[in-house]
Amino acid sequence: MERERRLTLRLPDLLAIPLVGHFLRWRHARTSAQAVLLLAALMLLYDGFFGPPLAPKNLAGVLPWVHWRGLVVLSLLLLGNWFCFACPFLLPRRLAQRVFRPRRAWPRWLPGKWVAVLLLLLFFWAYEAFDLWASPLLTAWVALAYFVGAFVVDGLFRGAAFCKHVCPIGQFNFMGSLLSPTQVTIRNPAVCTSCRTKDCIRGRFSPQGTLLQRGCELGLFQPRKVGNLDCTFCLDCVHACPYGNVGIRFRLPLRDELDPERNRSGIGPLASRTDWLTLVVGLTAIGFLNAFGMVSPVYRFLAWLSRVLGTSNEAVLIAIVFAGGLAILAVAVVGASWLTSRLARRGSTGWVARRFAYTLAPLGFGMWAAHYLFHFFTGALTIVPLFQSFILDVTGRTLLGEPAWRLASLLSLQTTSDLVVLILGLGTAGSLLWTFWLGRKEAFTLGALLPWIVVHASLFLFGVWLFGQPMEMRGTLLG
Repeated sequence: MERERRLTLRLPDLLAIPLVGHFLRWRHARTSAQAVLLLAALMLLYDGFFGPPLAPKNLAGVLPWVHWRGLVVLSLLLLGNWFCFACPFLLPRRLAQRVFRPRRAWPRWLPGKWVAVLLLLLFFWAYEAFDLWASPLLTAWVALAYFVGAFVVDGLFRGAAFCKHVCPIGQFNFMGSLLSPTQVTIRNPAVCTSCRTKDCIRGRFSPQGTLLQRGCELGLFQPRKVGNLDCTFCLDCVHACPYGNVGIRFRLPLRDELDPERNRSGIGPLASRTDWLTLVVGLTAIGFLNAFGMVSPVYRFLAWLSRVLGTSNEAVLIAIVFAGGLAILAVAVVGASWLTSRLARRGSTGWVARRFAYTLAPLGFGMWAAHYLFHFFTGALTIVPLFQSFILDVTGRTLLGEPAWRLASLLSLQTTSDLVVLILGLGTAGSLLWTFWLGRKEAFTLGALLPWIVVHASLFLFGVWLFGQPMEMRGTLLG
């Protein structure tokens, strides 16, 4: 423990870095970042509704599916959850709060993450069933629905209900932030102990009772906050703390996240949160299913399934594949939990699952990161001809030059392929380390952990096989 404290003290604080810290402490830092992404979203909406229908030549057909997703996982792995910080969907949400001043609490019969889990499943099913990546118009409608959803939910319910309970993108980012190298945290626990106003959670008020600065709307009390889960990096706690005792510190990824029994402010122990467990297992399964939907063997499998079932309805076939994939991983989790409980002669199947299922998170996000970065590195340079074409369509003039559609890959295909397998391997290593840490904590033998080692190794090998298959080059004219 003492070694961990010394290590934490040596790691720098982003707010102490010149220029960067000055910008982040600026009251309008988040709004300015959101405004930049809002402008990009408005251009995407315009091109999606009125631009060319061919996806690789439309901002809505490429930016969200190639560039945005790639940059999100890069940010989560290298910097932190800064895309939630700059989320453009929260600007209309802020307007809704000012106009409607909601007083309702989020319904108790819709607790935790269940709505977000359902929306994630529906979205990724629709993504494959209706080829959202190939339809700029449908993509624009999805983006518009997101803006409307944030406006309506936070216009009805107080706090950050949309971020905490509804937003599928936010839940994806929360899971990825387990591996992030930064977190919003306190600098000196003694300062928090002596604090009486608790502005970081309650907000800061004037002597007349006027709210000057919001506290954390997601219910994360900084002295008891653990890791990055549910943290949108809004920095309201940074601005609310009258002592400047909240910083953005670098950290060792996963170090604070390992114990599912640890009580987390605003969340509680993960071992008691079935919704979080379902989210982690579901996102892991969908990560592999999403990649499976882009490789050549899936078309042969769908053709076979169509003949067996006597239907050519793609939406139905994709739903069956998704249900089957989710069921396979669920059975693997239950089976590994049962075997571990028997081999360890301790705990029930459920007791083991509520702890060890979370070890899937690094591998699951590793799969997402590898997949998204594959498309990003093979299509990153398409942003140049896309904006050239967009300006040409809007103004009728080649202000940025003729679209250079030959531009596509940032890295060679071989380099990209090697890199994504490395990323998947690092995610697998994180899952194995987490498994061994839990095994040591519970005094389990290596034999008792073997079922989980097999699950992680099997998923890794399946992922390597997927990346070895011909994959659709979505977002480029090569695809």
